[in-house]
Formats: sequence, structure tokens, C-alpha cells
Amino acid sequence: MPQRKGKRNRRPSGLLFFYMGKIGNVEINGHVLLGPMAGITSLAYREFMKGYGVALSFSEMISDCALVYQNKRTDEYFRTSSSDRPVALQLFGSNPEISAKAVAILEEKADYDILDLNFGCPVHKVTKTGAGSTFLKDPNRLYQYARAIVASSHKPVSAKIRLGYDEAHINFREVSSLLVEAGISLITIHSRTTSQLYAGEARHFLLAGLGKELKVPLAISGDIYTPEQAKAAMETTGASYVMVARGGVGNPLLISNIERLLDGKELLPAASLNEQVAFAEDFASRLIAEKGERAAVNELRGILPHFFKGFPGYKKVRNELATEMDSRESMTKILSRVKERGRL
Repeated sequence: MPQRKGKRNRRPSGLLFFYMGKIGNVEINGHVLLGPMAGITSLAYREFMKGYGVALSFSEMISDCALVYQNKRTDEYFRTSSSDRPVALQLFGSNPEISAKAVAILEEKADYDILDLNFGCPVHKVTKTGAGSTFLKDPNRLYQYARAIVASSHKPVSAKIRLGYDEAHINFREVSSLLVEAGISLITIHSRTTSQLYAGEARHFLLAGLGKELKVPLAISGDIYTPEQAKAAMETTGASYVMVARGGVGNPLLISNIERLLDGKELLPAASLNEQVAFAEDFASRLIAEKGERAAVNELRGILPHFFKGFPGYKKVRNELATEMDSRESMTKILSRVKERGRL
């Protein structure tokens, strides 16, 4: 998509002007960010989704302690490629000294563009360590941590947060201001509290106009399942970017259609069943190449069914993939049967 550095792209009348330019010193050509998802956003998934217009991808969460104490499995989390750029590596931790050491390791071993700090994960195994969205309980601690990591990083640093820890402590405006003061280059906000986890609706309306108030770009996250939801969330919040996570799993055309809607272009038609099979086969091949057949097939049992949601007979193919798929060959047979039947 054409881009004019430091300016707002022209859009058809009736649409807001969404800024598209840089995050720190990194050029971003598009408005859709691929959100980090544990067990999903490995290199294979990021490369697969990049072809549909992702402007910036985020890795799975990387533990600072795992890096510092040389957990070999962690190496796969920061693996990138030339087709995976620009990419942000997401780090989580609670101790700024340990995290600074982890940043030094990433800068030595990994090839990436942006360092992302996770202040938004609500999962207990993360929050119990003082990491993730536990930081939202203590904005001053969050500020001190972010400031220390910005100082230790030679890459631009972004951060992801939530509305607040719970309904009594919705403090995203205070936290956002502190993050800007700490030197953060992009703020992503998931419009739920920590206590909500992923339940209920994302409340983008609470962030009304925030993107126009901040001195750095804002990305909005939560309940982005359609292009219309993405556009509405950006218009409401004034965000420069929209982050797609669960809504894009098995639905890569969502990325393309969000960009098309924002650019005033006609949306692509919904993918046919055979096209969804082709998407699934493409992603599966990439994951097998990355992780090996056995590990990839184990993960694919949970991911491939998403490619067939919304089609009649979804439960049948979901069960087949869960119970019959134990190798690449068996996966190919199941998907071939779907193509031959022309239905699930």
C-alpha cells in the first residue's frame, strides 16, 4: 500500500484518516498487526499470515528467565526470517535486571525489529510471577520497568496492556501516559480487564479518542472478527492500528479485507470450502517444515478446525481432525475427503 512518511494517506470521504508510518524508526506499511498467541504465532504462522497483508507480526511470549537460564526450547520462539519482517518479539518478565539481560541475549541471537513488553497477559501462570497484567496493579512499578527496558534496548520498544486489572481499577489512561513518558513507541490496548480474561465483550468505547491524545501510535485489540469491527474500533478509539488475534485464526482473508475496507476498496468474497482447504494445507506444510511432523501434527489438531468454522458439518471435520489425524498422511486424507465431497 502506498505510504507517505509522516503524512496521513488519502481515504475516500466518510472514513477517518488513519495514520500509517513509523513505530520508532521502523516503517510500517499497513494497519493490521498480527497479535501474539501462545502456541500459534510461531514463525510458520507468521509467514503464512504475512501473505495476506499483515503489517507487523508479534511472536509468542518469550520468558526472560528462560532466555537468561538458556532454556533451549525458547530459541524457537525468537526464530525469524526475511519474509517475517517487520516483526516484534514479545518479552515477559517482572525483574528489570533479568529482563535487561534477556534483551541483550535477544539482540545478540535474534533478528527482529521491535521489542514488545507484555503487560496484558491475564493468565495465572504469568500473573502469579508478577509479570503480565499484574503490572497494572502498580503503575509506578510498570513505569520503572518499562523505562529500564527502553534504556537497555537498541530497538524500539512497544507495550501491550489492558483496560486495568479489574472494574475498580480501570487505569489505562494513566498507564498509557506513563508508558509514553518511559519511551515506549507503540501502545496496544486490549479492551478488557485482567479479571475478564477473554469473556464478555471488548469495550472499545472506553478508549474513545485516546489515539488522538497519545504522542505515540495506538493499536486496538479485542473482538476483531470482521472488517467492520476493525474499522469501528479504530474510528472509536482513534487508533492507528488494529491488532488481529483469535479472529484471524483459520481466516487469513480477514487481514486483507480489513485493509481493503480502510482503503475504500471492495471486499474480497468469503473463501470457498476448497479455498479454506488450500489455506489449511499451506499453513500445515509450513508448520511441519518448521517443527517436524510429530510436533506439528499435535498442534494442528487444535488449529486446523478453525479453518472450517461456519461451514455446515464443522463438528464432523473437527472430530476427524482431532481423532484420526496422527500424521501428515492422515491429515492429507481427511482434507482430500473434504475436497472430494465438496462439503464437510
